[in-house]
This record gives sequence, C-alpha cells and structure tokens, in this order.
Amino acid sequence: MHIHILGICGTFMGGIAAIAKQAGHKVTGCDANVYPPMSTQLEEMGIALTQGFGAEQIELNPDVYVIGNVVTRGKPLMEEILNRGLPYISGPQWLAENVLQDKWVLAVAGTHGKTTTSSMLAWILEDAGLAPGFLIGGIPENFGVSARLPGKPALDPASVSPFFVIEADEYDTAFFDKRSKFVHYRPRTAILNNLEFDHADIFADLAAIETQFHHLVRTIPGNGRIVSNGREANLERVLERGCWTPVERFGADAGWQLGALHEDGGFDVLLNGQMQGTVRWGLMGEHNRLNAVAAIAAARHAGVAVKDAIDALSRFANVKRRMEVKGVAGGVTVYDDFAHHPTAIATTLEGLRRKVGQARILAVLEPRSNTMKLGTMKDALPGSLALADQVFCSAAGLNWNPGEALEAMGAKAQTFTDFDALIDAIVAAARPGDHVLVMSNGGFGGIHQKLLDRLA
Repeated sequence: MHIHILGICGTFMGGIAAIAKQAGHKVTGCDANVYPPMSTQLEEMGIALTQGFGAEQIELNPDVYVIGNVVTRGKPLMEEILNRGLPYISGPQWLAENVLQDKWVLAVAGTHGKTTTSSMLAWILEDAGLAPGFLIGGIPENFGVSARLPGKPALDPASVSPFFVIEADEYDTAFFDKRSKFVHYRPRTAILNNLEFDHADIFADLAAIETQFHHLVRTIPGNGRIVSNGREANLERVLERGCWTPVERFGADAGWQLGALHEDGGFDVLLNGQMQGTVRWGLMGEHNRLNAVAAIAAARHAGVAVKDAIDALSRFANVKRRMEVKGVAGGVTVYDDFAHHPTAIATTLEGLRRKVGQARILAVLEPRSNTMKLGTMKDALPGSLALADQVFCSAAGLNWNPGEALEAMGAKAQTFTDFDALIDAIVAAARPGDHVLVMSNGGFGGIHQKLLDRLA
C-alpha cells in the first residue's frame, strides 16, 4: 500500500511514517516546515519529502492520504483530495486500525512528561527482553528512533511482542475529528502523569481537557490498569467522573512513592511504604523521578519485576531535546530543551539549577506553541523563569508583547524581534562557566549551533 502523509514532519506523523515503512508500505509525505530531528530520521529511512501542500502531489496517486492535525481546510492538496472524493484518514485512526488492533497498548498521557515517561517505559520493556513497539513524540537515545513495530521477545523469538508503548496526546486528532488523539488507542495500561490547562487554541478551559481525559478513562478495560499521579487534584476529578479500572497512584502518601534522594542523583522507590530498590542515574529533577516511578508501575502491570525495572533505568539515556547538551564552546555549555509551557520551563530550570549550583544560567525562550502564541500563559512567564540569571526571549511571530509580560524581571530579561540581534545579545552576555538553556518546541532557526559557532 502507498500512503502519503500530510504533515509528516511532526513527531507523531513522522512516527507513523516510520512504522508504516517498517511494515512494508510505500511512504511519501509533505509538510510546510522541515527541521531535525524528524526530518533527519525520515531521510535516513529513505522516505521522500515534499515541501508544502501543493495540489500537484495528487499525481502521486497513493492508496490513502493520512492527515496530520496541522492540516487545515484551504490547503490546496487537502482541497483537491476532498473535491475528488479520495480516501483519507487521520494518523491516530490509521495507527489504531493497522497496528494497535491486537496489541497490549501502554499509553502515557498528561500535560507534561509524556515523551520522557514513554521512553522510560519502552526502555524498561526492551531491557526485560519484551521487544515492544512504540511511538514517542521524540527520539529516545536508547533506541535512536521515535517509532518502531513490535519485535521478537527474547524468551519467544518465534513470536511477535504484544506490547506497544504510545505517547498519548490530548491534542485533537484532525480537522475532521476533534476528539483527542488518545481516544483512538484503547490502552490496557495507562499512565496519567498530570493535568493542567494547555492547548488554548482548541480547549476553552481546563474542564474541557478533563472531559477528554474522562473519555480516555472510559476506554480502558476492567482488566487493565491506570497509574495516576496522586498529587493531581485535576486527575482525581477525572477519575471521580467514572472509572471501571483498578487505579495505582504514585507520588502521594500511599501507593508508589519517592524515597530518599542520594547525593549522586539516585533515589529510592517505595511501594506502600516498602523499599523496592534504588534507581541510579544522572537525570535531573523531581519530575523525572516521578516519571520513573510511573513507568516502573506500568511495566509491572506488563509483567516486569520491579527490581528489573529499577535496574533498567540505570541504563536509561534520556530523550533528544530533553536537557540535551548540544556542545561546549568558550567554556559555555549550550543545552536544548523542549519546554514551552510555564510549568515545564520552571521544572527544567529547577533541574538545571540543582545540577550547576551557583553557576549562571542564561535562559533563551521561543514562545512558539499555539498556546504561547496566543499569550494565554504570559502572566506565568516571569515566575517560571525566576531561577535564570538572565532571560532572552524571542518576540517573533507573537501578537502580544513578551517585553511587557517580563517587565517585572527588570534588566534581567530582554526581548528581541530580530533573530541575529538575539544571538548577538546572548554571545555578548555569556562568559566561561555559564549555561545557556534554549527552550523551544521548534527548530528555533538552528540557534544552538549558531551560538556554539559564535562562542567558539
């Protein structure tokens, strides 16, 4: 089958492309913006990419068009597909019908931490010899790809693994299907990491997002398992609306708990007050420790012993664009991080501050997500950036003034509409021993390498 994917360079649709290619389908695709790491992954797989959504792509004559949620009415190719009555389907529905039908799906949902927790969970299952398939909104370093089909389990290489780990996004499915993506996946095991207001472009308020999470809960079978963050009142409200599945909580006073934090960054894992073991790793922040405990609990439901899951996490190598060190030049360390919601920004800065102590942190922010572009979260920005010594914010493409939003930070914060001026200011401010933390959910004009080149 030949599938042509519209919006192929998004992390989710790029994962669909990888899985379809591995399954033996002919895969082509198009997108308006092409940037790493997804474009690199697709090119390495031999998937032909077309820039833009031109109607001439109809001549490719695929069997079906798989439509990403970035595609809107008015795109010439989409209009031609509709006018000709050609077959099309959303990415989540294609995945559900062609890959997930007979699988034990382990889904990771939540406003924050989905990518990292999914990566941890997939790695635990992999390390246990279970060869899971997965589709993750980033590239886990342990795998080097964002998606793959299930493989052959170590104990039964004649079979195919039943397990599939998926990052379960609450964003809508497509312009013709306004349900959250995750309602298509029908998980048997589900992690509910946290729940905050986000995606202001499609959700009116927090209650609207809670309704979508309730829809997810309604799809989980009675012999499944929900692993939920016990610290989150918003998730408790979702579960109170109706739940037919056993629930294990983490992070609260009962269930799965974080024990002592060790000087080397390791931490103890407790279950109902009983010591289970110590995770030894180099990841930063309490958010990652909570992600780890959730992944351990979900893996246990899939049959992995807790001690084995804890041991596997000592070999977990994190995810690209999650506090990823891009390089050191002139004594300055440059990081790339995906943080774009104020809570994620604050959490990322907290983790880096714990790592670097009193060293200076220069935070560089591109408010690029749809929610941030609308300015919905602008009042929370100064507080989220409080741990940075200096803040450099891009104002390009915004319909609100980040300078006004950051005014309370005084001379500590600067905003720029010109990209080159932004780079000039960062380079002028940086000195040996500093840590430059770049936060964006896009390519940010290749700013990381440009900074490293200038700093060198």
